[in-house]
Amino acid sequence: MTLDGAKRVIAAAEAQAKQLNAPGAVIAVVDDGGNLMALERLDGTFSAGANVSIGKARTAVRFKKPTRFFEELINSSGKGRTVMAALDDFTPLIGGIPIMLDDQIIGGVGVSGAASAQQDEELAIAGAAAAKDFGKAAMASAPITYFDRDQVKAAFAKGTILLDGSDNRNYMIHASRRETPGMAEIHTKDTDIIYVRGGKATFVTGGNAVETKNIAADEIRGSSIQGGDTREIAEGDVIVVPNGVPHWFKQISGPFTYYVVKVR
Repeated sequence: MTLDGAKRVIAAAEAQAKQLNAPGAVIAVVDDGGNLMALERLDGTFSAGANVSIGKARTAVRFKKPTRFFEELINSSGKGRTVMAALDDFTPLIGGIPIMLDDQIIGGVGVSGAASAQQDEELAIAGAAAAKDFGKAAMASAPITYFDRDQVKAAFAKGTILLDGSDNRNYMIHASRRETPGMAEIHTKDTDIIYVRGGKATFVTGGNAVETKNIAADEIRGSSIQGGDTREIAEGDVIVVPNGVPHWFKQISGPFTYYVVKVR
């Protein structure tokens, strides 16, 4: 779930509120971990609705069900009532819906403060339905990016990022340059697609990284790798390193230049 996606969910729920002449609503969107991404309180809505809507969204995500299921379960019988009441940050009230994309839960939307619980749910359903257009919106808005040969040459001369991950891109392109061996690397979310442009390197993949430390979110470094597979890579070679796999430029015959396409 991106911030842009969360805003689209809120916009769809708000449009449904206007269509139904809802007296108000607080619309909350969380990601697949239950973290708040965006919240909007329509004019005239009671302020306490914010916490309720966030709770509904989180409950829908964490239990992978619309929150209607839990309210109806509690109302229909006493079974589960005691256990459910003891759960932290659990809001078993109608109005929370998981947000699905390609059959995967990517977040949740919760609504509180409309005319009724039923209307809360109608707004949440409308918001969640906006996810079906996420892929279309991304394809329609993604610009063409072009680098001429002089830009590419200059990038490889110093080793730099050609294209970063801004504007909701799930990929990056690095024009990388190495003169010396590096540290062992593990990217917990990024898959590296490496195309060698010039030079030679001894490249180790797999095995166990030694003396590891986190240097940034989703980035781990180590002093070396024990075990793994060793390859000699040179101009024209391509190698794909899936996310989570340790890799290490053990030796360099340089300058060693290579494209890295990082896909998340």
